[in-house]
Amino acid sequence: MTYESEIRAENAGAESVTLDGEPVVGAKTHRSRKRLYIIIAIAVLAAIAAAYVLLTMGATEEETDRGSQAPAITVVSPGRTTVEGQVIATGVLAARREAPVGVVGEGGRVVSVPVEAGDWVRQGQVLAVIDRSVQSQQARAASAQVQVAQADADLAQSNLDRALQLVERGFVSKADVDRLTATRDAAVARVQVARAQVGELQARNARLNIVAPSAGLILERNVEIGATVSAGSGALFRIARGGELEMLAQVGEEELARLRAGVSAEVTPVGSSESFTGQVWQVAPTIDGRTRQGTARIALSYDPALRPGGFATARILSGTTTAPLLPESAVLSDDKGSFVYVIDKENKAQRVAVETGLVTSEGVVITSGINGTEKIVLQAGGFLTEGETVNPRPQGN
Repeated sequence: MTYESEIRAENAGAESVTLDGEPVVGAKTHRSRKRLYIIIAIAVLAAIAAAYVLLTMGATEEETDRGSQAPAITVVSPGRTTVEGQVIATGVLAARREAPVGVVGEGGRVVSVPVEAGDWVRQGQVLAVIDRSVQSQQARAASAQVQVAQADADLAQSNLDRALQLVERGFVSKADVDRLTATRDAAVARVQVARAQVGELQARNARLNIVAPSAGLILERNVEIGATVSAGSGALFRIARGGELEMLAQVGEEELARLRAGVSAEVTPVGSSESFTGQVWQVAPTIDGRTRQGTARIALSYDPALRPGGFATARILSGTTTAPLLPESAVLSDDKGSFVYVIDKENKAQRVAVETGLVTSEGVVITSGINGTEKIVLQAGGFLTEGETVNPRPQGN
């Protein structure tokens, strides 16, 4: 082998160099480095993917943990219910038609009171008797004057009859007949006057007694035996005509607008568990400017348990309404008004303001704020805060 051949063989295993002495990378070395870069990139992408999976799994587990720790809350979707409207009102019991009875005559000393408060009386029945000893003597004297006047009239008639018989014979003049006729007529007139005086005295004496102007129930008796009464003594008795009673229910301005005459009502006196059925017979046409209330007058039949002057509570029917009906436990209130907690799609509690209407034995009518399809917290709403995540459970599950 020549020297030149040895040099070529040696250079075949070495890297090429430039004229300046820098090495020149061969094609094989370039491909090796490219593969290395690809491997590194794949490793980085694999690391990123692994990190993403770990983070995602951690977040899912965290959300699962939070969901498992959220409080379980019972919810209800009330829908819409047709509720019979009613108005609750308070007021006093009174006689529907009260008749005060006082002295209509000249009065005097009371000698007898045959009735008591709570008695039923008929029209014209004597309630109190006034002493009439003096008036009775006057009546007898007037009756005697009638007899005197009648005797004078009879005598005058006899004189006239005799004169008429003598006129035909010429013993009595026509002038005497006229005079006797006038005397007879005057006597007859005096009889009528005397009789009228007797009738007047008898009527006065009849008015001395205090009588019932109509049948009914005596509510008050304000006179005793021995009292001296007169036209200025005021009402001695108060009578409920026919025993009819009523309740004067005080109703708010808005509720009064919903009432009409003829609707039914249940009245419960204070201190009693018994209710009495009545009917609204009159709705006040005016509103009290100070209290902003009006009066609904409820007619009631007589019952010993209904005492005029006592207080009572009335439940007046006022038509029907269709609205969501919630238990009282679901409706909360504070200084901002009434509200409920609604669970949204993310299971978070959201405060929703509502307006309440009628309160019935089945719950509270919600007039606005919800439509009845929402998930509403049934209980424990007072322990929730707005935005809190919960675990809702339908009622009954």
